[in-house]
Amino acid sequence: MKRLIILAFAFALVGCENVGFGEFSTFSESPGSNKDTSNVSFYPDDELIVSAKVQFREGNYGKSYTMFKKALDVVPDDPQAWLGFAASADMLRRFDKADYAYRKMQPVIGNRIEFLNNYGYSMLLRGDLKVARKYFLLAYEKDPSNPVTANNLEMLRNSINFPRRARKDLGGI
Repeated sequence: MKRLIILAFAFALVGCENVGFGEFSTFSESPGSNKDTSNVSFYPDDELIVSAKVQFREGNYGKSYTMFKKALDVVPDDPQAWLGFAASADMLRRFDKADYAYRKMQPVIGNRIEFLNNYGYSMLLRGDLKVARKYFLLAYEKDPSNPVTANNLEMLRNSINFPRRARKDLGGI
């Protein structure tokens, strides 16, 4: 009788294998485990750079600065992270941090258009229009059809036509 009960119990367990687990048992593979991962980035933390770029485009420069800094903690020699970090620092007026980033980045990427435009824009933000013009023209020589360079030269032209004045300069009016 005990053998009959044990045998019935064993058959009941075998019959319940798929109950409560939907289409798959606890021992079978789900479709996600067979997914092709050949297109996944080597560093899964690339999402930091993607998120940082989104924050930068949205004008959240503090958040983008922090995210680019975290991306640099993961991959210290990533030129894309250095470029974003420098641009975020520029927008936050943290020119000391931006200068450090440009010094680290320049030997790695050389005088690429992205570097020339960003460094020129940094100089434009600081009010050093002569240096900004120099870097924008270097970028223009590399690629005259680059829309970012054209936009930067237009901003430079507008900055020259309408100089920014200190508050004290307008005190006598």
